[in-house]
Amino acid sequence: MRKNLLKLCHKAGSHIGGELSMADIITALYQYGMKYDPKNPDWDGRDRFILSKGHGAGALYIALAMAGYFELDQVLNTYKKLDSPFGEHPSDEIPGVEISTGSLGHGLSISIGMALAAKLDKKKHRVFTLMGDGEIQEGSVWEGAMAAAHYQLGNLVAIIDRNRISLDGETEKLMKLEPLVDKWKAFGWNVIEIDGHNMEQIVDTIDNLPTVDSDTPTVIIAKTVKGKGVPCMENDVDWHAGSIDAALLEKSCAELDEARKKERGEL
Repeated sequence: MRKNLLKLCHKAGSHIGGELSMADIITALYQYGMKYDPKNPDWDGRDRFILSKGHGAGALYIALAMAGYFELDQVLNTYKKLDSPFGEHPSDEIPGVEISTGSLGHGLSISIGMALAAKLDKKKHRVFTLMGDGEIQEGSVWEGAMAAAHYQLGNLVAIIDRNRISLDGETEKLMKLEPLVDKWKAFGWNVIEIDGHNMEQIVDTIDNLPTVDSDTPTVIIAKTVKGKGVPCMENDVDWHAGSIDAALLEKSCAELDEARKKERGEL
């Protein structure tokens, strides 16, 4: 996932910092946590995924390619090119993309509509939405949070990519979000805090989600690092978006390989 994100960043530039911070979460959802059929993208029983932080589209494209919706080379070779469906924000013309996103603060409310419809129709799928922590400064998010609890949407799972950095700087300096757990609890949500880069924690959280017919929506606050895995990008607001040259691509991929070997005890 991360190597392919770096390839996209090298080819055309991307919102690389936030894509790297969400990489583990979206990989876990598509490789483990969600039910879907890439050969039948509109299968009624599928779980829905809404990328509310639409500028993280590159990670969604790669996740969908790894899940079998289309060939990875389609993404790598056409990303952001004229007439390519794979733009810097996701389009619902792409198989597996539920809705076009990019205008921040809207994904949660869209997901609430989907979850409410599923509940009324007695469907058994879940609706997942991934938000950036910068976008939850939007008032529409909190209107949605209130509505989801009111309608008792236990089939709704919101995930916050809590990397603490947005386009303009540190979230706590721009518009304080803490105490974030207390806020969501006050709105009537089931709140889970995890390390958003610990795959064991992510998988365990997915395994232990409340049943879809429960009466409380769930929010997962995933503590992440902007630019995770690439040392020169980590926690650096300048890498909210940008492009990299061939030398940095090679260096960063080598660093990812070394970190992976250390993680596996091979070094």
